Amino acid sequence: MCPHGYYTLMRESKDPRYLRLRMVQQARRIGVKQTATLFGCSPNTVRKWMERFDGTLSSLQDRSRAPAHRPRKLSTEAEDEIVQAKRRLPTWGARRLKRDMNLPYSVKAISRVVKERGLMRRWRRKKHEVKRCLRQIKAQWPLWHQITADTKDLSDLPEYWVQRRSKALPAFQYTSREVSSGALFLAYAEELSVTYAQLFAQRIAKHLERCGVRMRRVTWQTDNGSEFVGSWQAVENSAFTSTLESYGCTHRTIPPGQHRFQADVETVHSLMETEFYLERFKDRPDFIQKASTYQNFFNFVRPNSGKENKSPWQLVQEKHSTAQPVMLYLPPVFLEDLLQEQINPSIGVHHVWDHPFFVSAFNRRKVNKTGLAQRTGLKC
Repeated sequence: MCPHGYYTLMRESKDPRYLRLRMVQQARRIGVKQTATLFGCSPNTVRKWMERFDGTLSSLQDRSRAPAHRPRKLSTEAEDEIVQAKRRLPTWGARRLKRDMNLPYSVKAISRVVKERGLMRRWRRKKHEVKRCLRQIKAQWPLWHQITADTKDLSDLPEYWVQRRSKALPAFQYTSREVSSGALFLAYAEELSVTYAQLFAQRIAKHLERCGVRMRRVTWQTDNGSEFVGSWQAVENSAFTSTLESYGCTHRTIPPGQHRFQADVETVHSLMETEFYLERFKDRPDFIQKASTYQNFFNFVRPNSGKENKSPWQLVQEKHSTAQPVMLYLPPVFLEDLLQEQINPSIGVHHVWDHPFFVSAFNRRKVNKTGLAQRTGLKC
């Protein structure tokens, strides 16, 4: 005798047809009543499957109990009205279609028609699928079509916070990233301000302009932080926006609270937390030198899993075959030094390692014996 009962067996079975086939075979061998006792069901159940069995497994399937005739079934015109509303608004469910489209039919009837016509939304894209679709779209963009800029407060990094307080390291990171290739440019400051954001944008724009980039085709995207848009009460454009417009660029801000629009630059912030800010820094010059090394590693060496496992430089070469490596070589700086240099040009900024392409491309004349280039102002 079955200890669980017939209906439990049927419900938990992957294919109940095989159990019913065994039931029919057993009934023909030992009889209906003994089979019913063995399977834990009534004799009528055994007789039902014996009568239905015609030698095929399909005859042992469950039959629909829906009525053959439905006197209150919707007319063809009513079903067409539902289908038309669903095709017009494919993401709406039956309840919302009835409420907002004023359909005079029940929610159950609308659901039935939508299902019968094959208009059900059977899936919803997962987050990783949405990202993959967006990556494919961004990969088709021309080079320097969009630059995404943002800032990061470094005080929330435990490993870096102690070093920042004891060695006077910068508190904020200014980040920009070219969307189609993923090229990265960095700068650092002690505070968030429109002035520093303006200097950061001006330095990058001047560098790209010297490298032959048509700045009128470039769009800068930022959030609505005060360092980019100024005061929320301001009537005129901020200094950051005006600086970009002076180079012919377009400044665009994302909708308030929609930080996913900044996914490219936020990804860099997340990566640097585990790849760079776990470093040990001796002082400010050591910090800026290591930041420059990391930026060069990111731009020229590091493969990006979100961009076909290629580095930004490889993608730049694919989109611009005549591009020179100097295009992605713009070492990070302390923005306070740039500001001080503009106020008092006689005071030079810190020294950074020179790149051989700068010497050949821009014909630099001030190169000292140790191979360090004297960079002043906002020069490329």
